[in-house]
Amino acid sequence: MIIVQTPLRVSLFGGGTDFPDFYREHGGCVLTSSIDKYIFVTIKKRFDKKLRVGYTRTEMVDSVDEIQHELIREAFRKTNITEGVEITTMGDIPSQGSGLGSSSTVTVGALHAMYAYKRQLVLAEKLAREACEIEIDILGKPIGIQDQYIAAYGGLRFMEFLPNGEVRSRRIDLDVRTMRLLNANLLLFFTGVTRKADTILAEQKQKIQDKTAVLCQMKDIAYTASQELEKGNIDAIGHLLHESWQLKKQLANQISNGTLDEMYETARRAGALGGKISGAGGGGFLLLYCPEGKQECVRDALHHLQELPFKLGTDGSKVIFDYQP
Repeated sequence: MIIVQTPLRVSLFGGGTDFPDFYREHGGCVLTSSIDKYIFVTIKKRFDKKLRVGYTRTEMVDSVDEIQHELIREAFRKTNITEGVEITTMGDIPSQGSGLGSSSTVTVGALHAMYAYKRQLVLAEKLAREACEIEIDILGKPIGIQDQYIAAYGGLRFMEFLPNGEVRSRRIDLDVRTMRLLNANLLLFFTGVTRKADTILAEQKQKIQDKTAVLCQMKDIAYTASQELEKGNIDAIGHLLHESWQLKKQLANQISNGTLDEMYETARRAGALGGKISGAGGGGFLLLYCPEGKQECVRDALHHLQELPFKLGTDGSKVIFDYQP
């Protein structure tokens, strides 16, 4: 049996500029981080030739083509595993509609597990690229490419997406004190709303040409935020998150709504400097930046929402257990 641990993520700045339709023309960039919440993929050999896939439901099939879980099906096709395997996925949080990049985390984790099963060492870049091929090229998902790369690489990273398709990924190394403060000042609350990201993202993708100026502003903020962070000016992250969130809400109609706006404004009145709905928007998790001395006020103001305690992660997808007799 092999177990692969692949991180979820919080995207801080630049989301939307990682859509191929945008960065192939203008270039894009994001400031993003893995977090210490994971999806675990297990894979093991079966006695018979069937394929068993376990997630919120269980599939037992005779061929890859019969698998309904499309991400797992395409990962099997990519790695040329055709029979005699069972694979399961388990997450630290409900994976549907969280806004923490769970679909890409599953894809990267499944590919990693399958390559490990075949005894093939695989680099993070290949995992990320093949996960993008599965989600965007094969399945036609209206998404960007940052989630696959951060799930594969891990850490706090500034990534640039060049018009020629090259991805430049740079780890941002903060001193211990700055990282401790940043972890303390970032809070995640579950809004209680899950949503299908595809509808919001499809509208966002469709409007890219109309929203080029907004996306370019968001890209500039991502550059500024990475520079401020490396200088240790972490409160600047809060102010820039607020600025970026006002821009992001212009990208598609369902990114926010009255209920989510009220949660956000409640947090701001209690002392949060800024924040955003993580991922596509419309629900899932609310990420907030709260300076020292204000966290408890914000927690009290949002006491009706469930908090997800978390820390920024250091590792990308990795094999944590490997036993093949």
